[in-house]
Amino acid sequence: MKQGIQLITYPDSLGQNLRELYEALEGPLRGCLSGVHILPFFPSSGDRGFSPLGYKEVDPAFGCWEDIHRIAKEYDLVVDLMVNHLSRQSAEFQDFVQSGEESPWADLFLPVNKVKPGGKFTKEELSKIYTRKPRMPWIDVTHKDGRISTLWCTFSEEQIDLDVRSATGRRYILDSLNFLADQGAVLIRLDAFAYVTKKAGSSCFFLEPDIWEILGDYRDVLAPRGVELLPEIHEHYSISRKLSDQGYGVYDFALPMLLLHSLYSGRADRLGAWLEQCPYHQFTTLDTHDGIGVVDVADLLTPGEIDETCNALYEKGSNVSRRYSSQEYNNLDIYQINCSYYSALGGDDQAYLLARAVQFFAPGIPQVYYVGMLAGLNDIELVEKTMNGRDINRHSYSLEEIRREIGRPVVASLLRMMKFRNRHPAFSGDFRLIQSTPDGELEIIRSHKKSAVRLLANMKTREFHVYQKDGSHPWSELTF
Repeated sequence: MKQGIQLITYPDSLGQNLRELYEALEGPLRGCLSGVHILPFFPSSGDRGFSPLGYKEVDPAFGCWEDIHRIAKEYDLVVDLMVNHLSRQSAEFQDFVQSGEESPWADLFLPVNKVKPGGKFTKEELSKIYTRKPRMPWIDVTHKDGRISTLWCTFSEEQIDLDVRSATGRRYILDSLNFLADQGAVLIRLDAFAYVTKKAGSSCFFLEPDIWEILGDYRDVLAPRGVELLPEIHEHYSISRKLSDQGYGVYDFALPMLLLHSLYSGRADRLGAWLEQCPYHQFTTLDTHDGIGVVDVADLLTPGEIDETCNALYEKGSNVSRRYSSQEYNNLDIYQINCSYYSALGGDDQAYLLARAVQFFAPGIPQVYYVGMLAGLNDIELVEKTMNGRDINRHSYSLEEIRREIGRPVVASLLRMMKFRNRHPAFSGDFRLIQSTPDGELEIIRSHKKSAVRLLANMKTREFHVYQKDGSHPWSELTF
């Protein structure tokens, strides 16, 4: 996998479809990116693609497999597999509804009484179950013959949980993983994977050793093909450390909030402490298709610092309101805040470019969300139209709009910085944190063989400078 920057985008958000996405990548964005994470492009019944009907078709609204292959030839292709669930509109689930236990797919889904005989959970057992939705984590399904099955359903009622430990479930997941690898994926993101382990009396979330057996099974199949897994999880950083210790790449979901804290408070010590201990085999983000994670910085910031950062985001952000993370806007996830990163910094170009510079100098492979790449502000018109809080950071750009946006000084500077990050060999080598002080001073050096690059920043004044050197030559400053 290349060590350059990866784009995160929906199949219809940079241009109207996959063909126009490729046109944007090879046109105005050429040289800025080495990989592309295309968010779910499969036929789906909801959740912006995350309720898939399966993995062997491209939604015709986006294009076809030829469009995916064209992108995969030029860029590292990252795709999603929703390992925890499948759409209730899928052929497999509909067959189960029709035929019940006679269906060949009956064991693909997880009845509650398979987790606990009788299916009756005590209040204490229910209180332990890790869920982010204000309802029971299962639903009743009526079969054609009138019989009722109570099935595990962690997320929306459109997303039916899979029994990945059954022979049918294992076969379905492995077949899907192999198929996606055949299409050119070099990295497969396992969405919501931590919810697949379920036992009565537990949290039903990231249960050990079960989770390692499941992940190891998938890795053993894909590793000989050179395809890597990226387990996705928003939780305490210690879980990411466990994953990293087992050799998996992880997301650095702590960085976004730590950087906001640093830029709001003018301090660099909390940020620096994390950069010194974070995993090296990681994928860094500032923004994604979801919100800005809060739970990920527990114990990296104090509870008071977390509250101060969240309050500052609402006070200093551009047009962001607490109600966009409320039931009114179809979002009760208290662990994330819905806001574009550029808006979180009040549309301050200097602060935004500094945040991206820190991301690019941090250990790992940077991923840049498409709205962030174009320094997009919150799309209030869209979120008010859909009443979905997460849509605040999901504006879709036409090709004409992309060409217009890259003419903005902040976007032009960011794209130049991205090209620099992609091509400079120092970023494939060592990371050294020289200083990170309570007064806001931050200094990082990346080096490989005779090449080195240096970031010198002040989080209080938001000034920063980037330098490079080769061999015995003196440092020379770069401008973006």
